[in-house]
Amino acid sequence: MTTLTLGKALNEGMRRAMESDPKVLVMGEDVGKLGGVFRVTDGLQKDFGEDRVIDTPLAESGIIGTAIGLAMRGYRPICEIQFDGFVFPAADQIITQLAKMPLRSLGALKLPVVVRIPCGGGIGAVEHHSESPEAYFTHTGGLRVVACSNPVDAYTMIQDAVRSDDPIIFFEPKRRYWDKADIDLAAPGLPLDRARVVRPGRDVTLVAYGPMVKTCLEAAAAAEDDGRDLEVVDLRSLNPLDMGVLEESVRRTGRCVVVHEAPIFTGLGAEVAARVSERCFYHLESPVLRVGGFSTPYPPSRLEEYYLPDLDRVLEAVDRAFAY
Repeated sequence: MTTLTLGKALNEGMRRAMESDPKVLVMGEDVGKLGGVFRVTDGLQKDFGEDRVIDTPLAESGIIGTAIGLAMRGYRPICEIQFDGFVFPAADQIITQLAKMPLRSLGALKLPVVVRIPCGGGIGAVEHHSESPEAYFTHTGGLRVVACSNPVDAYTMIQDAVRSDDPIIFFEPKRRYWDKADIDLAAPGLPLDRARVVRPGRDVTLVAYGPMVKTCLEAAAAAEDDGRDLEVVDLRSLNPLDMGVLEESVRRTGRCVVVHEAPIFTGLGAEVAARVSERCFYHLESPVLRVGGFSTPYPPSRLEEYYLPDLDRVLEAVDRAFAY
């Protein structure tokens, strides 16, 4: 077993992918000499050279456009977007080219591009550095969208994403980069499209992904004092959704609360709530409830503790679920 932070687990996962396939490249702003703003790519350029770990200009559209061309020529680029709010200049390339070209070519073209996006708040950053843009991409047909929440998943999921022939948006919870866990580097991970029950329970299903998984686990631990046994499901795959795990959980618990940092209005939680309501209607003891951010631009750092869902807001939703 090896103890790694989430950031180091991603680094080790990319290192393993690059060692096993010389066509795997890493590219992005400051990913080489600096090792990325969060040092997730630290040491990779030193070990694999500037031809495989490429410091790009500050041009996200150019990064993704170049990666698409490389993928068409047989390479497997891993693109780093420095911060979540910086991905929007690349939205045209991602949505109109990366997502659509494999179908446009009837499968003749494979675009195995991984777009890594540090997401979410909680680090006291300035504007454009703490956003949760996952709903834009889960809504885009042709993209697979995943989110890791812990070092163990980070290590295996980044390798699985690189091996996939599909274009993948890979969300990383930036405030969890320094969380540590013991990792068996030889153990296989859960398939990339599978959800995981990270805490079994019998009273309420808490559904989360990325940074909110840890918050839900903390809420579940606190709820024990009130005699409530909360189950926590980590979605891991945001598109496609693993409805099998969700349905089995909600049919047992009868209640469901979906938690994410993004604004509630038309967020991913709305899709989860709709599907759970459709498929588990006769098993539900209360409506599916959602906990998330507010429908405002992300606030200045001194106010983010009021914006971000926390343990108390999750537990308040659990109380409302029991009140029906």
